[in-house]
Amino acid sequence: MTIPRDDAPEMIVPALDAEPPVVERVGKGFPWGKVISYVVLSLFALLYLAPLFMLVNASFKPLSEFFRDPIGLASGINFDNYTKAWELANFPRYLLNSAIYTAIATAVFVFTTLFVAFPISRGIIKGGGAILTLYVVALFLPPALIPQFQLILNLGLYNTRVGYIMLFLVNAIGMIIVVNYIKSIPKELDESAAVDGCGYFRFVWSIVLPLIRPAIATVTVLHAIGIWNELILPTIYLTNSDLYPITRGLIVFQGQYGSDWPALASAVLMLMLPMLVLFMFLQRYIIGGLTSGAVKG
Repeated sequence: MTIPRDDAPEMIVPALDAEPPVVERVGKGFPWGKVISYVVLSLFALLYLAPLFMLVNASFKPLSEFFRDPIGLASGINFDNYTKAWELANFPRYLLNSAIYTAIATAVFVFTTLFVAFPISRGIIKGGGAILTLYVVALFLPPALIPQFQLILNLGLYNTRVGYIMLFLVNAIGMIIVVNYIKSIPKELDESAAVDGCGYFRFVWSIVLPLIRPAIATVTVLHAIGIWNELILPTIYLTNSDLYPITRGLIVFQGQYGSDWPALASAVLMLMLPMLVLFMFLQRYIIGGLTSGAVKG
């Protein structure tokens, strides 16, 4: 038998007819931040796409219609300018030259960058940090055209394919991206490979390379686009028309008394197509390569 105590806490029994408490729900409100973000992004998209639209529109106009109304909509779709540009700019030969320069220079650059970036990122060589700092400093320096020209001329490589390709074998931003991406790979892999007897070149080629595919895709696209769109260097280092890249061939549309702007617009659009296809195939790697290469260190 339990004897109730006087000091026991009293149990409060709510009244059956009491009203439940009212809970005020705070609404999220109008998403102004998201709306402003979309507006800003739309403005930037319009800013970038407007010149492209004008280029496509101009490529469909005859020359007389272009001079009569340069920014108005084309009266119809006319592909004569594309045929004219293909013949005047000697696209078959110059496209082949551009493809040779871009493919060879990019392949050599990626291969050498891979095997140079690994010892710098791992600190295998002394002064690796200083070497990486020099690459960063190189981003802010102007191109040394006069010493570069003297070097190519003294080596006997002026107006040659080899000399022109050598101009594109180094890229500071590509080296920085690859070095910082390799730093994100655990060093335990190096130790495991060394225990298993894996050599340096085999380890870099078989293990490191598959792990840094986003960085490799990023630097490949950036380097290839830079070579493909280069205009100043072929004007300086190539005087033989058989060696011209496609960008050098576009000068034929510049005349003494005027320029054929619709044909030039068509040539530029055809020139853009190969790099656009390359970007579409590698775009899923590019964002990861840029972001990881920027924040890892």
